[in-house]
Amino acid sequence: MFTFTIVFLFVIFILYKLMLIVPMREVHVIERLGKFRTVLQPGFHFLVPFVDRVAYRHDTREEVLDVPPQSCISKDNTQLEVDGLVYLKVMDGKLASYGIENYRKAAVNLAQTTMRSEIGKLTLSQTFSERDSLNESIVREIDKASDPWGIKVLRYEIKNITPSHHVIHTLEKQMEAERQKRAEITLANAEKAAMINMSEGERQEAINLSEGQKQKRINEAIGTGQEISIIANAKAEGMGMICQALAVNGGNDAMNMLLKEQFIEQVGDILAQSQVSVVPAEMAKLEGFFEGMEQVTSAVSNTASTATPSAKGAR
Repeated sequence: MFTFTIVFLFVIFILYKLMLIVPMREVHVIERLGKFRTVLQPGFHFLVPFVDRVAYRHDTREEVLDVPPQSCISKDNTQLEVDGLVYLKVMDGKLASYGIENYRKAAVNLAQTTMRSEIGKLTLSQTFSERDSLNESIVREIDKASDPWGIKVLRYEIKNITPSHHVIHTLEKQMEAERQKRAEITLANAEKAAMINMSEGERQEAINLSEGQKQKRINEAIGTGQEISIIANAKAEGMGMICQALAVNGGNDAMNMLLKEQFIEQVGDILAQSQVSVVPAEMAKLEGFFEGMEQVTSAVSNTASTATPSAKGAR
């Protein structure tokens, strides 16, 4: 019974060594007597017991490796601390097993050195603004160097770019100055826009006033013209009526009477409002006559008085 049990366990052990099931997400590297034989893909396989063995197992899924932070110097001599993530995948199980001792560690170290080299080609501002192109450059360089390792570097992502404290303080001052500059520019533009709006308003106000004055003068001219036209028409009608009245018997006498009445009325108004003596023309002639007579009388008197002393002397 004991012997049967030993034989049964031996058979089970042989079957275990004979059969191999490779999971879907892996590839197995098989060695025969210490020498590479083949790479088994996912599925069921048979092995030669005590001759074939599984030397390496590789995960064929995409792997992500953390790249530790490291100190880098940019093109403008700025010290930065950069870390990232590298994504890779095993493409050839044989090269991944025999091409390098540890492809994960090698990929991380290569990513660090390549990242340091690429950042040295860029300035501080470019490292922030051109992160995508920096990632592409690192992937291209790592993939070229890792080709003999049987792996494929799919992408690289920079997680953090941290300048030194002194650089951060300087950048904060620069950002504050830039914000102050933008604020001053904004205020200047606002003042400029306000002045432009005020000048436009004053200009429009002047235009409106001038248009109003123009329209006022036009309206006044039109009103004056209409007034003159109405007065002229009225005078024309009046003259026509006067002509008709003069054509009637007795019209001239009526006209003379009307003119005399108007003359007397106007003379009365003038005498009432004037501060000087105003007399009719006939009275003015009489006044001139009497003044002339007075001048003649005074001249005759002067002549007579002059002649009398002369006669007495002669006696």
